[in-house]
Amino acid sequence: MIIRPMPFDHPDAVKLNDQVQLEYAERYESDGDATPLDPSMFTPPRGLYLLAYDEQGRPVATGGWRAQDANPEGYSDGDAELKRMYVIPEARGLGLARRILAALEDDARAAGRVRMVLETGDKQPEAIALYLSSGYEPCAKFGHYREYEESRCFAKMLPRF
Repeated sequence: MIIRPMPFDHPDAVKLNDQVQLEYAERYESDGDATPLDPSMFTPPRGLYLLAYDEQGRPVATGGWRAQDANPEGYSDGDAELKRMYVIPEARGLGLARRILAALEDDARAAGRVRMVLETGDKQPEAIALYLSSGYEPCAKFGHYREYEESRCFAKMLPRF
């Protein structure tokens, strides 16, 4: 597997974002994640978007972070928000999400961010398990879905080495 930085609006990213939106819609019986996102949010040094490709060059996983600072949605200065972590069903169980997560944490830390935060939902137990096993802890709710009961928010400090 090869993991590469790509623009959030790259055709392969759009393809996987469409797939994850379908999964969200099915799990939550909704229209998917309505969090406003713009490709510029994932432009270094205030963000990064990664795509993983298999040996045949097919996109199989994504993930990104975007800078956040204190605002009315509950973020804190120095936050890096994890967005669009997704692995296609055929590539799950290969450690891709963990590899992408580690790369995003390292990049956010190098960009001066002090805490990685993420929002997921109670109908994504495998995502919650990944984050808990990667050192994330439940935190105060923030972001677009902070007032939804099924929302689950997590944070992890990004210490300097």
